[in-house]
Amino acid sequence: MKRLLIAAALLLSGTAAASERLPKGMVAERLVMLYRHGVRAPLAPEAALDGLEHQPLPDWPVGESMMTPHGLDALTQQGREHARLWQHWGLLPAKACPAAKDVAIWTNTSPRTIASGKALVQGIVEDCSLPVGHLDEAQVDPLFEPLRAGAVEFDGAKALASVWAYTGGAQAQARRYAKTLRLMQRVIGCKICDLSQEPASLGLSSDGRELVLTGPIRRYSGTAQVFLLQYLQGMPMRDVAWGRADLSRLRQLGALHAALFDVYARPPYLAARVAGPLARDMAQSLTAPAGPRVKLYMGHDTNIAALGALLGLKPAFAGYAAGDPPPGGGVGLLLLRDRQGRRWLRAFTSSMSPVSLRQGAAGHHGMALRDLRWRHCAGAKGSLCPLPSFLALVQLRAVPVMTVQGQAR
Repeated sequence: MKRLLIAAALLLSGTAAASERLPKGMVAERLVMLYRHGVRAPLAPEAALDGLEHQPLPDWPVGESMMTPHGLDALTQQGREHARLWQHWGLLPAKACPAAKDVAIWTNTSPRTIASGKALVQGIVEDCSLPVGHLDEAQVDPLFEPLRAGAVEFDGAKALASVWAYTGGAQAQARRYAKTLRLMQRVIGCKICDLSQEPASLGLSSDGRELVLTGPIRRYSGTAQVFLLQYLQGMPMRDVAWGRADLSRLRQLGALHAALFDVYARPPYLAARVAGPLARDMAQSLTAPAGPRVKLYMGHDTNIAALGALLGLKPAFAGYAAGDPPPGGGVGLLLLRDRQGRRWLRAFTSSMSPVSLRQGAAGHHGMALRDLRWRHCAGAKGSLCPLPSFLALVQLRAVPVMTVQGQAR
């Protein structure tokens, strides 16, 4: 009931954000959304401060890489707000419990993505029930980790050449971020080191199956993410980067984390494989004769970065560093039908602002939607791509799965 009242108030007041309104004369038919999991505790080596003088890092309430209660609560609130929006678009029933024909969710097999999916669903369906689908936790899901699953063809030399062409190599990339690395140096409090001058290299593992990046981007991208997670978790500011980074500095440091995707996700050869199976699954979800009106995927920031590169989109999230998908952030593709019966896909991002995510329930009105411009879609009009052009784009760019992995879905 509360959700319906909020939606009604928005419609009556006329204050709904432009991104929440459907284009004139169009109706929504289906939606697919890919999310990054919510706020988690850092991985043990993620801060990457070994060998540097630094103060102790604050403790977390859960084990490494696990979702925090604060992060789960934020996702549940986000689910409530998204359900309100999807009701407004006519994709979910306003009163009855959503059924299998209305909404479905599939998550990666890591504990943090499964927990995130359950928390999001809790907000979407409220007192109703909805299964959260995923493979067994011991399996590698080729939708979210196709390279690790060995599910797509991969040529290490071609991958490396693509990354070199995209970045100019590890040393060139580090030079581009020298200013940000100097800021990281000040935040860490290391007076005798020059992070931008650390040796950097880009190559392949001994078996030729993995890219190997060393140097300051690889090392301090994780440090930047740890500091952001401290802020989003709601830790006292004295414990966020030892009190040396406000939100503005955290946003600047986030560029180091975003730079990692320029190696592992965005180069064309990598994007086609890292996001290929997922893009094809999303296309099928949008066009299958029978299926849910809303299909959700809970994955990782790498998935979002790769999908954006594959489709020619630049996912942007209000309040965060450019190209750095935040916890709980998502990319949506909304299938629309115009008055002539033509179908279009509208691309957008959704996220809670850093301040709202930090505040938790007290700041739950901070959801931001941003339309995305299609760069490689024939006949696109801003954030709208003709459905046939989208399907052709996916067919051309997305590398398919070679073999069936795990259970059929």
